[in-house]
Parts: sequence; structure tokens; C-alpha cells
Amino acid sequence: MATPKKSRGAGAQSKPGRALSLIAIIMVALVGGMFLSGTFTPRLGIDLAGGTSITLQAKNEPGKPNAINKTNMDTAADIINRRVNGMGVSEAEVQTQGNNNIIVNIPKGTNEKQARDQVGTTAQLYFRPVLTLASGSPSADSSASPSPSASSSSKATDKATDKASSSATPSASASASATSQGRAVTDALKADATPSSSASASSSADAKASSSASPSASASADPATTALEKKFTALDCTDKKARTQINEGAKATDTIIACGTDSSGAWVKYILGPSEVNGKDVKKAQAVINQQSGQWVVNMDFTGSGSKKFAATTTKLKDQQQPMNQFAIVLDGDVVSAPSVSSTLSASAEISGSFTQESAQDLANVLSYGALPLTFHEQSVTSVTAALGGEQLHAGLIAGAIGLALVVIYLVVYYRGLSVIALASLITSGILTYTIMTLLGPAIGFALNLPAVCGAIVAIGITADSFIVFFERIRDEIREGRSVRPAVERAWPRARRTILVSDFVSFLAAAVLYIVTVGKVQGFAFTLGLTTLLDVVVVFLFTKPLMTLLARTKFFTGGHKWSGLDPKRLGVQPPLRRTRRATRPVDPKEA
Repeated sequence: MATPKKSRGAGAQSKPGRALSLIAIIMVALVGGMFLSGTFTPRLGIDLAGGTSITLQAKNEPGKPNAINKTNMDTAADIINRRVNGMGVSEAEVQTQGNNNIIVNIPKGTNEKQARDQVGTTAQLYFRPVLTLASGSPSADSSASPSPSASSSSKATDKATDKASSSATPSASASASATSQGRAVTDALKADATPSSSASASSSADAKASSSASPSASASADPATTALEKKFTALDCTDKKARTQINEGAKATDTIIACGTDSSGAWVKYILGPSEVNGKDVKKAQAVINQQSGQWVVNMDFTGSGSKKFAATTTKLKDQQQPMNQFAIVLDGDVVSAPSVSSTLSASAEISGSFTQESAQDLANVLSYGALPLTFHEQSVTSVTAALGGEQLHAGLIAGAIGLALVVIYLVVYYRGLSVIALASLITSGILTYTIMTLLGPAIGFALNLPAVCGAIVAIGITADSFIVFFERIRDEIREGRSVRPAVERAWPRARRTILVSDFVSFLAAAVLYIVTVGKVQGFAFTLGLTTLLDVVVVFLFTKPLMTLLARTKFFTGGHKWSGLDPKRLGVQPPLRRTRRATRPVDPKEA
């Protein structure tokens, strides 16, 4: 007959050393992470550390007289909020003000330039065919036509632009080649109006030769073409104001002039045809490292309709001559990249250029969240002080210290020796909370604001409640007549269920609050949810194992009056011992 397997009884002893070693390793790893990252304090929100306040004003656009309305303003504020907050816990505040303003408050410690690029970028993305190109700097020979490849560069920074503008000087070669540029524009526009084929390419070349032989050919050109010629010839890409104004009011169906830079940083100006693919056709954008070049690029996946449009566009371009086999990726009027096309592309595209990791991720971010429905300009940028928040934090910390002191006094008076376990658990929870909040700052942009501090203070009560549930279960077992060591092991399964249910309800409330709210309230919900999870970790890996170890000591097993588990103080009655009376032999006479 088989012997039934012996199950682990309720009073079986656990192995607390393993759990305590695990939580010690976790704490050492977190503290080590702080030293490796060089960050030793949590990043503070704008109400505690101050920061920068940016006021964006919506601009009226030609042909859209009623574009500035509540719906578009709310949509723009939501997109900007998602851009600057990323995971939603960096505590940047975005709100509308009046009919045409959006206020963005960015906490101190955030990369201000990066944040301003995020909020100020409209992210109007177009894929346009390249008709012609020339040097965009007045100091270069305009007759030269650089041909960017798939690795052409991204937008230059404003600093680089200003430097180029101040150092560049007009030369005679630019003006001398104005006529040839005008002819190139005319020929490019004619070529764009004809079907793309090898025959048309050769006829276009003949037309170029004919036009070169006849200086007066451009005189009879269409007035719009003549105006475009003049703009293209006169455009100086090193002039920031000229770059921003050249395409004001242009539509996706218009032929435009735009500027970009090549891989060496030199300015290039383009004439670009109408767009058939735009940012709305992009389904997803992601910054990755190109395995062949080792450079940061932005990969885009198109929607179903976008894939068809992109395939049709690249099919037209692949058989054209340089530079008309290129398409320009135009973001907010600037050419980010202008790769050549040698085959039909459809499902995806790659934006390559002189990207850093940060610039590639920024571009992918704005493309992923979509374009703003309105165009904005920075009306003002001011610094925000943290004087009021500092006073509130000071008052909040005093209130938290008073509350913690009252909890400690209650534990010492009521639970006596057990209070040592509770205090050690609170300290452990505090260390874990502090280190994790510190590491989350650089990791996901988490910023500690006043509501988040309140969430951490509320968590003290949640953690203390778990200890009390466990201690009371142990006391109940002792009241039933069990000794300390079996009482601890038998009390744990019952206390564990209660603690898990309580923490689950608290975490669920925090999760719902985080999802349905915005701004600072999310900081409270995030902190409350985080500390609730840490409560489970501390109770399972520290409080219970420590209680098991201390229950083996004479101080607790002997029921010392200061142990908190004194049977007499708990009202346990000692077992009654029956005494037998001495019996004497029965006298036969008495019987």
C-alpha cells in the first residue's frame, strides 16, 4: 500500500534566510544603481524645484480663418502633453489659456532645449519629389548642384544657422549664375509636368539645351514659374527668417522651395513638387541604429493607404535622372533628408541623416504622436520659482514627520517588542521607495511633486496596516493556547490573504486614478501605486522572515512582558491541572 505524501503543515518552519538575502541584494543593487547613474536625489516637479514656463500662441493660417477653435486648441494641448511627458510622470504641465494660448510648464532639471523643440515643432511631414537643387549658401557657386543620397543630413540647429549666416558673405558667383538657376527651375517644372520616362528625361535634356541657347526663353514663361525662379535664385538658406517665410501659406499640392543641409553641413536649396504622402500616412515611427552604417535613423511604417501612395510615388521616381530620382522628407518646411530611389518602396521608409540618439528619438516622438492641428510661435519664455512649493513641502514634511512619530509611539506602546520589526520594515520600505524614485527620474522622467509626496505619506499608513494585520493574527493564535513559533507560522497564511486583498484594492484605486486623471494628480496616483507594490515586497521578503527569526529567540518564545506576545497580557489562561485525591482502602465494616 502506497504511503500518502506528507503535506507541509501549517506549523512547518520556513527558511527566512533566503528571503532576507534576496531583499538585501535588491537594496544593494538599487543603491549601486544610484551611484552608477550619479543621481542621489529624486527629480523634483515644477512646484518644488521651479522651472520654465513657455507660452505658445496659435497663428492664423491663410485659407483657414476658423482654425483656431476650442477643439483644435484642446487637441494641440493633448499632443504637446504627450510629447513632453512621454510616460506621463515627468510632471510637465500643459494647459490652454484663453482662446489662442497654451502654457507649458517644464520642471527644472529637464533638458529645456529638447523640451522646447518638442512643444514648438508642428510636425507637418510631407514626402515631396525633388525637381532641382542648388547650393543654398551665397558664398558657394550656385551653379553647382549637390546630390544628397539616402544618408543626407537632418536639420541644422539654430546655433549653427546663425553662425553660418554671420560668417557667409555674398560672392559674385552667386549672382553670375542667377540666369542658369532660372533656366534650371523652368526646365524642372516642365519635366515635372510630363510623364516620367526615359524619353521624357531625354526630351527634358534637349529642352535644357534649347533653353540655354535662348536667353529670352524664360521671358515667356508662366508668371508663377517666373516668380518661383526669382525666389529660388534669391533664396539664402543661411538666413533663418528667409527660410521660415519662403513657404508661408503653401499647400501640400503646391510646388515649393525648401532648404536643408548635406552630410558636410553645407546648405542646399531645393525645388520640390506636390506632396502625395504626408505625416498622416505614417503609422509608427521609431529611432533605431542602422546596422550597416552604425548611424541613428528614424524608421517609419505606413498605414495601408499610405503604403499604396508611397509605392506609387517611388515607382515614378526610380527611373528618373539625378536629382529627380530623389524625394525630400520635409518636416515643418525644412528638408530633413533627401534620399535617392532605385526601387519601389511601400511598407516603410527610413529617415537618415546626421542624427544623434536624442535628435532621432525627438523626431520619432513628434512623428508618432502626430502633427499639431495649428501652428504656434513662442510668445514668451519665463522662469518659475519654487518659493510657494518649497513652503508647502516644508509644511508637508512636518505633517508627515508628526504622523510617522504618532505611528511609532502607537506601535511601541501597544506592540512593544514587535514594534522593532515594524520600524525595521518601515525603514526598508523607505529605502526602496527613495532609491526607486531617484532612479525613475533619469529613466522615465519621473518628477516628485507635492501630490506625489502626499501619496508617499499615505503609503506609511498602508504599510503599517499590513504589519498590524500580521501581528494580530499571531496574537489570536497565542490566545488559542499555541506557543510563539507555531503561532507565527499558522498566522501567516491567514494574514497573507488579508494583506494581498487590501493592497490589491489600494493598487486598483491608484491605477484607476492614474488613468482617468491628468497632471499632478497622476503623480499622487503613481506614487501610491508604487508604494503599494513595495508594501507587498517588504511584507513577504522582510517582515515575515524577520518575524520568523525573532520568534526563535528566548525574548519572544519566553513570552517576555515587553515582547508584545506576553500570554498573561493577552488574556491567556494557564491550563488547569487536575489533582487526584489519595484513595484509601475501603473498610469492610463500612461497606
